[in-house]
Amino acid sequence: MAVLALVISVIALICACVAYRKSGAAAEDLKRTVEDFGLSTETFRNKTADMLEKLEKKVRGEEKPTSGQPGDTNRSHADTTGAPQQ
Repeated sequence: MAVLALVISVIALICACVAYRKSGAAAEDLKRTVEDFGLSTETFRNKTADMLEKLEKKVRGEEKPTSGQPGDTNRSHADTTGAPQQ
């Protein structure tokens, strides 16, 4: 009777090892899928950003600021300090 219990426990151990390896392989496939999804998401984000940039240029036109900074309207330094003008 003890021999039969030993045989059954060995068979159960083998089945457990096979099931563990199958679930481990599934985890690796899941990791690979998540990594691929991350790459495709990054590509999609970059393409969307490029399209929005092109759309902004078409809507606003090619604005070129007159000085080196955007939004600067050629005011002198005294005008931008907040001091009252006389």
